[in-house]
Amino acid sequence: MPMSSYYRRLRDRVGSELILIPAVAAVLRDEEGRVLIQRNHHGGWSLPAGAIEPGEAPAQAVAREVYEETGLQVRVGRVLGVVGGAGCRTTYPNGDRVEYVVTLFECTRLAGDLISCNDETAELAWFLPDQFPILAFPYPDEALRGGDHRAYFEWNPAWARPRG
Repeated sequence: MPMSSYYRRLRDRVGSELILIPAVAAVLRDEEGRVLIQRNHHGGWSLPAGAIEPGEAPAQAVAREVYEETGLQVRVGRVLGVVGGAGCRTTYPNGDRVEYVVTLFECTRLAGDLISCNDETAELAWFLPDQFPILAFPYPDEALRGGDHRAYFEWNPAWARPRG
């Protein structure tokens, strides 16, 4: 889906300046433990993901994004991780600069059939975590591998010290 009207209006006001965007991504596994990965029309691989729109709950956003990009209806489960910061910045070919804060959700397939392709998706494929293609976004391995770990987030003990 092209840029939403909300983000288009924001861009009209700030131009290509860096903006912080809350986003979501889905980790959807099949019976064999493989994760669904999407290839876009520029050749990049990613999890089904996208920006949260105003008024939209994060779980609602991830269910919408999965449906738009894969054709699947999902039940959104637990949070697997939250990533953000300078490592999540990107500059698009048009010069727009974005820093994403992404909440990764574990999702379970409820219904639907995988699409073959649409405006956002060129290909969908299932990969075992140790066979992923290079992903366009720095999702943490800990969140993608599965298991009953705590939600991933980056932590530096220096952040606990007061600034002064």
